[in-house]
Amino acid sequence: MPFITTPDGTDIFYKDWGSGQPVVFSHGWPLNSDAWDVELKLAADNGFRAIAHDRRGHGRSAQTWDGNDMDTYAADLAALADTLGLDTIILVGHSTGGGEVVRFAARHGAGRVAKIATVGAVPPVMVKSASNPDGTPIEVFDAIRAGVLADRSQYFKDLSEQFFGINQGSGVSQGQRDQFWRLGMQMSLKAAYDCIEAFSETDFTEDLKALDVPVLICQGDADQIVPIGDAAFKAIDLVKQGTLKVYKGAPHGIAGTYQQKLDQDLLEFWRS
Repeated sequence: MPFITTPDGTDIFYKDWGSGQPVVFSHGWPLNSDAWDVELKLAADNGFRAIAHDRRGHGRSAQTWDGNDMDTYAADLAALADTLGLDTIILVGHSTGGGEVVRFAARHGAGRVAKIATVGAVPPVMVKSASNPDGTPIEVFDAIRAGVLADRSQYFKDLSEQFFGINQGSGVSQGQRDQFWRLGMQMSLKAAYDCIEAFSETDFTEDLKALDVPVLICQGDADQIVPIGDAAFKAIDLVKQGTLKVYKGAPHGIAGTYQQKLDQDLLEFWRS
């Protein structure tokens, strides 16, 4: 299996399919690069070089004790881009991965990022605070931490219902729910726990403002994991060259008819 090694000695697993302009995908919590397989094939089938990595602590990458934070995640992505010699990169990030690609582009992407697409992404910031009074209360994220610690396996099985909007009649299959659980159980407990703070409390406001390339911001308006009012609707006002795509009735998880529509829009954006 292909790996790169970051400057701090962490082995990061990645997939590298096809050839052409690179499209680099970053996955959400608690998943790994397998979550992007359909989109990886879509990109490679259409003349792009499709690349996706397992974030440290996730999937097949090293389960480090330290570095489960957004700055390190972005630095790991920079190490991947450096090692593979990537330029004119198209970035695609879902959920936590949306935060990762935005931070990477703002801090490491000058001159080598061509465009960015985010999907149900966490920027600008999720948690409620004095400066973000309509955010999600910290108690919600404390409950996620408690669920992960108490019974991670059952917690992921239960979370898949909201993740895919099963309780809203999305019709997503049991197989998709099982895959969510399977990928989640591959990550380390430490990464699962620490990443909750990374995706909920990191403020990406200045990162979004710094972006100087086209940004496609996609999100379902029935997202129960990352509320669209705190995410896409705010992020679009912070980027210079933004396009907002809202998917009526779509959940957080990328599956079913939502995935089909999203993939059409992503391909059109990559080609534009």
